[in-house]
Parts: sequence; structure tokens; C-alpha cells
Amino acid sequence: MPLTQKGMDLNPVFTSPTGFRPSGIGGGELKLFEHVGIKLVHGWLVDPGSQEAKALERAPDYDAAVNLIAEVDHLTNGKFVMEEEAPNVAGPSSSSSSAQPVASSSSSNGGMGPTYNLTEEQQAKIADAIVVRDFLDHSQSQLTYHGLFQLASELPADTLVALFRNSHLSVLLKVEHDEGPAIYTLATDQVFLRESSVVWERLEDVDGGWSTFVDSNFVKASPAGGDFAGQTAEDALKAMEILESQYQELGDPNDLALAQQLQAEEDYLARKDYQRRRHQMRLAEEERVKQEKPKTKNKMSKSKDCVIM
Repeated sequence: MPLTQKGMDLNPVFTSPTGFRPSGIGGGELKLFEHVGIKLVHGWLVDPGSQEAKALERAPDYDAAVNLIAEVDHLTNGKFVMEEEAPNVAGPSSSSSSAQPVASSSSSNGGMGPTYNLTEEQQAKIADAIVVRDFLDHSQSQLTYHGLFQLASELPADTLVALFRNSHLSVLLKVEHDEGPAIYTLATDQVFLRESSVVWERLEDVDGGWSTFVDSNFVKASPAGGDFAGQTAEDALKAMEILESQYQELGDPNDLALAQQLQAEEDYLARKDYQRRRHQMRLAEEERVKQEKPKTKNKMSKSKDCVIM
């Protein structure tokens, strides 16, 4: 228990929202959740129909992925990993996670040059490592749209669970609405300390750009602070100045606009796919309910016939 104050060494499996493997000695962190009866989940999942799925079958969890990248970096004499990018890569919530090997996506071949001196097995490992590295780079929030869909599909409604994301734990709740299931995380950020109407954050996408804040009755909240909810006017002004300085440092505004447009299009397509899956899930549930109703009516009519006789 005392070790949890410095971080929890959790090793999520990329194919199951409830899949975690022991990391470190004894796997005490997982046993802790078992003893207290708290279900631990995550949304860091690979889509089984994606290009990354095959490679991640051979590196199915975070530790295996990091070990593969480290092995390939050794094979390529340190050309595969860019250590200076270490702070930008997400990893398990461990106090030593910053020391883990970190992947760079500087080029499609890992920046290693020719691979003719390597065996076929080694080249296959490099190919897998490139795919795994890209998956980690593009899911640094430790949440994917496939993961969102799986959480909304598999979790029981009205049951609190612990969500592992961004190397932290948060309270997660699934709620059934008329339009389908939705998942919420408890809003615990200090910025909402003075916002009594903000209780839950509805997870709509992987980066929080489309998330909605709601109150205790799951009604959309109207924070008094607007975009800078819970902050004083001075704090909001400082935040705006920081944002403006960040935009100025990005360089050519045309490049920035193009990058934002491409990212917005990618996020839009991913959100549409997620919404389509939710709609299909709701239609399937409605069809199941319709099929059960005639059976109930038949049982009632048979019962009445018996009474008349």
C-alpha cells in the first residue's frame, strides 16, 4: 500500500478493457483492486480491424511494446529511439515510467537506413516495432475510439469502476440514456472546485475536445467561468496570454492551419465511426426487446386458455 503513493505500475493489455498484466514484482497493484472489490478498466485498445492489430498480437501489452521497441533500438545501434522525446510519450503510472524507452516517429522506416545486414526475423521485429511505435504515438491519451466503444458496450450500467488513463485513475460510470449508453468520468480537477454544476464529464472523444460537463442529474452544466471555469479573472487572463504565446511560437500560420484542418478531419471521421457503432448497438438492443415481447404475449394467451378450460 505505501508504494501506491509514488505511482501504480499498471500494464494494460491492448485487446481487452479489463485486461491488465502484472508489472514488476508480485503484481501487488492488481491484487489491491481485487481485495477491495473495485473493477479496473481502461480504453487503450487497438481496433481488431486496423493495421496495427497484427503487430500488437505479438506485443499485446504496454510492457511488451516497450520491450520490443528497446530490442529493436539495440538491433539498430540506437537509431530507432529518440531519447529527447521522452517527456511526450504516455506510459504506465509508475514513478520510473520516464526512464522507459520512448519511440520516435521521425520517418516511416524508423530512421535506421538500410536493413540488409539483418536477418528476416530481425527485419520482421523492426516492422512490428514501427507499427507498435506509431500506435503508442497516436494514442498518447491512452484512450482510443475503439476503446470508447468497448467501454460503452461492455460495462454494466450504473456501476462505478476505476478507469486507468493518462497514467492516472479516475471514477467511471456508464449511464443508459434514451439515445443510447454514455460513459462519464468524475470531474475532480481543481479548476472546477467552485463550479457546483460540474460533476461529471461525458467522454465523447479521445482528446476531450468534444466532451460535455453535466451536473449530478446528468443535465448539461453551465459553468460560471465559461471556457475558464473555476478560475479568477486574473487566472483566465494569464491562461489566454499563454495560449497566444504558444500560437506565436508555432511558426507559419498557414502550416498551423493545415495541420489543424487535417487533425480535425481525422477526429471527425473517428467520431462518426464511434457514433455509428453506438447507433448500431442501440438498434440491436431495440430489436432484441421487440423479439422478446411476442414471446411474453404468447405465454399470457396460453395461460388464459388454461383458465377458461
